[in-house]
Amino acid sequence: MSYSITDPSKRQKRVAAFLVIAYAMITLVPLLWVFMTGFKTPPDSISYPPKIFSEPSLEGYVNLFTTRTRVTPERLAELPPPENFAQEIVRNRDMVIAGKSKYGARFLNSVIIGFGSTFLSIFLGTLAAYAFSRFKIPLKDDLLFFILSTRMMPPIAVAIPIFLMYRKIGLSDTHLGMILLYTAVNISLAVWLLKGFIDEIPREYEEAALIDGYTRFQAFYKVVLPQAATGIASTAIFCLIFAWNEYAFAVLLTTGTAQTAPPFIPTIIGVGGLDWPAMAAGATLFLLPVLVFTVLLRKHLLRGITFGAVRK
Repeated sequence: MSYSITDPSKRQKRVAAFLVIAYAMITLVPLLWVFMTGFKTPPDSISYPPKIFSEPSLEGYVNLFTTRTRVTPERLAELPPPENFAQEIVRNRDMVIAGKSKYGARFLNSVIIGFGSTFLSIFLGTLAAYAFSRFKIPLKDDLLFFILSTRMMPPIAVAIPIFLMYRKIGLSDTHLGMILLYTAVNISLAVWLLKGFIDEIPREYEEAALIDGYTRFQAFYKVVLPQAATGIASTAIFCLIFAWNEYAFAVLLTTGTAQTAPPFIPTIIGVGGLDWPAMAAGATLFLLPVLVFTVLLRKHLLRGITFGAVRK
């Protein structure tokens, strides 16, 4: 019986499948716990021993999107019947809804800043990567290392200078300031990843386009960009994940107008302590945009990670 050197055996496939499934289950347990906590009541969320399954409740989501105030039983009896399920849930805790919470605005800030910085990082990174890949640039290796070194630097090392600079020029607590900052951090990753993808695209494609009368920009737009779409998609996912989850700069540079969801979620306070169902509900909703974005680009992500790994 002959054996292939490259093709895995059935036993190897079973072992690999078992390891992948086990790893997936281990990594999904915290996410499932957060998701389930979002549908618990505050007493069930802190019960001991912990309750894995309990009667589902939307109290966490109601508390996430509303602000509440406690009233006396006499005042509660004078109020008209609740108009919706949110008011009914809140009144069961001897409280009334005083208004909307700030979570919706903070979530919208995350969308604007996260996707805005991702778009800008990909736009500038693609142009820079194309230039480094196709043209002779003096001290190219030194410039590439300098760009990469900005990614190695810990954020706390430049946090205070950036805070003072932003306060001086008026970019503190602004959407533009956060987009520019996240773009500056992400552009190094974008340049290095996209340069690798563009290096794999044969120059002959562009040369043929130039011979046919295309300008350099037309050749880049109509030939290189479609070929690099896989790399652009996978790079966009990594850039979005960083900008979406970033916490340190968001805490330091934003307080209200441009504050994103990560620094806001831990500040959700309930009656008598932390409102864990509301925090879990906020974390669950916060995961959805990146999850949807990754699922939509999942084919490009897998191909982009392995692109250029095997040469013929």
